[in-house]
Amino acid sequence: MILPFFILFFVYFLCIMGLVYGCTRVTNFSSKDLIPETRFTVVIPFRNEAENLPHLLESIENIQYPAMLFEIILVNDASEDNSEAIIIEAMKKTRFTIKLIQNKRFSKSPKKDAITEAIQNSKFEWIVTTDADCKLSENWLTTLDLFIQKNNPTMVCGPVIYESDGSYIQTFQQLDGFSLQALTVGSFGVKLPLLCNGANLAYRKKAFKEVDGFLGNGHIASGDDIFLLEKMQKTFPGKVMVLKSQEAIVSTKPQKNWKNVINQRIRWASKTSKQKNPASILLGILIFLVNVSLLATPVLIVFEPGNWGFYFFLFYLKLISDFIFVKQSGMFFNKKISFWKFHLQSFTYSAVVFITVFGSVYGTYSWKGRSFEKQ
Repeated sequence: MILPFFILFFVYFLCIMGLVYGCTRVTNFSSKDLIPETRFTVVIPFRNEAENLPHLLESIENIQYPAMLFEIILVNDASEDNSEAIIIEAMKKTRFTIKLIQNKRFSKSPKKDAITEAIQNSKFEWIVTTDADCKLSENWLTTLDLFIQKNNPTMVCGPVIYESDGSYIQTFQQLDGFSLQALTVGSFGVKLPLLCNGANLAYRKKAFKEVDGFLGNGHIASGDDIFLLEKMQKTFPGKVMVLKSQEAIVSTKPQKNWKNVINQRIRWASKTSKQKNPASILLGILIFLVNVSLLATPVLIVFEPGNWGFYFFLFYLKLISDFIFVKQSGMFFNKKISFWKFHLQSFTYSAVVFITVFGSVYGTYSWKGRSFEKQ
């Protein structure tokens, strides 16, 4: 039993350290001021977001970018609250171009349908997607424009942070978000992009059409970001880039309860088996096995008390690896992470991974008032 566990945790350690190395290879983006020239269509699908829309719309009004160079398209996905009324009222006061359109469903993925519909109604060459529960940095588009002018990419993956009030559940989601951001940046740093976030994602409209958009994965409810990343990376190698800049951060709200946290992660995980990137699949399997093994260590110690020191070592090998990994994002987002509080979060994360994987394989999940089945 000892040797397989050691090999598993040691391989995990090597993978995490490789990603940490990747994070250090991606430098913070900075550039001298250039005359803004990139034209953006910002796409924001929404469903029953009356609580969040005022904050989003306020952040839109604070955007520092020439009004003639971007438009906002909000796509209503069958909202049942007063989301539309809030947007219509904001449209009367705004200095920017804001369009409100209705989603047209043709697949099993409402969000992909909404983005596709918005792109068909867009007038600018760069598509930028975000979510209705987000807040946008005032220099978000300016920084994106500078990055595009300097690097000439086809797709740009931007940074996202979960807000936290310091409570256990929100701290968990922020730390989990940090791990995903570190995985994103680290994988780009080792030239093997594995992840991006649709809450801060930009790509050329021409490229979206060239890869046939979401064709081929419309039967999967989630994955508007990951599947498109895979297509873009295959078609435009070297042109898919990560933007590491504090000026381009998009912040998003955490879920309010553990049920929603689990449903959100089941939604994310439900696309994993459909991914075509072998590295992403193997890393996912490795993460699952290590976290399940961690949950099993207390039981193993009971049955093998003579090996308690070995299992204690494995626990700290994983804990320290994860802490170093997550701290990469913590430093970027200027957030301090307590090593001692990280202990309990580590076990919580393993439990959430275990529940999420089995939920994505065998069950259904609810999201935005809808139920989805595994495809």
